[in-house]
Order: sequence, then C-alpha cells, then structure tokens
Amino acid sequence: MMKSDTRRSGRWLRWMYRGGRPNRLARAMNRSWTVVHSSGLVPHLVTLEVPGRRTGRIISFPMVMAGHRGERYLVAMLGQHTNWVLNLRANDGRAVLRHGRRRSVRLVEVDPAERAPILCRYLALAPGARPHIPVDRHAPLEDFQKIAAQVPVFRITAP
Repeated sequence: MMKSDTRRSGRWLRWMYRGGRPNRLARAMNRSWTVVHSSGLVPHLVTLEVPGRRTGRIISFPMVMAGHRGERYLVAMLGQHTNWVLNLRANDGRAVLRHGRRRSVRLVEVDPAERAPILCRYLALAPGARPHIPVDRHAPLEDFQKIAAQVPVFRITAP
C-alpha cells in the first residue's frame, strides 16, 4: 500500500470513530465483524461480551487479542472513555470472550509502565487501530511508553 493510500484509509477510520465513538457505519460493520471474530478461525480475533453499565444488556465488541510473553491482552484503541472499557470497569473486569467457544474471563488492567511492548505487538496485529494510536508501529519502545497512559491495556485471566 502506498503512503497516500495509508493516509486516506487512516482518515477514513478516524472519521468512523470521530470523538472516540463509532458512527452508524462503524457500528454496523462492528456487528458484522463480531461473527468473524467469534468464529475462532483467525487466532488473534475475538469477540468481547460485557454487560452495559446502564442497561445490563450484553454488548459485543470485535477485538484483536495481542499475545506478549505468554499472556494475552486486549487494548482499547480509542482510549479511556471507550464504551467497552467503561462497561468492563463497572462490571469489575468480568466478561466473556468468544473465540470458537464462549469463555468467562476477568480482564485486569495493566500498569502504564508495562504497556509499551504490548502496544507495539498490538499495532503489529491490528492495522485498523493504527490511525487511532499516535505512534508508528515501527517506533522504538520509548515512543510507546510516552503514550501508554492514554491507551488502556487489559490482561486476560481466569475468572
């Protein structure tokens, strides 16, 4: 992909998530992607299910799961105020991951000082997240450390 194509697609993705929230098109695409992510056919694609903090209704989010040093992580590419992060925090980290089958999990927030290598790995796996995280995926870890506090990262653990 040429550099101008990359900028154009990044602009498109930022437009779909303007203000840190998905617009109608992004919501429709996310609903369709949850089927693919839940299937278990692609190793790092999963669907996160968490109850809404206001309604209690289960909401599904297509996610990219990043592995680092034998652990698995979920990253909030849109930052601290993303719905799934707020819902997860309200539910004390309890959620369900779908990847071929459903598994109850607990997501534990990672300290910002430990996030840099996980964010680097995440950007290698999630091209759709690159326009939302203000660091180039090939940047040194020090650059990731500078923005780590802005991007929540959760370790997947047993319930």
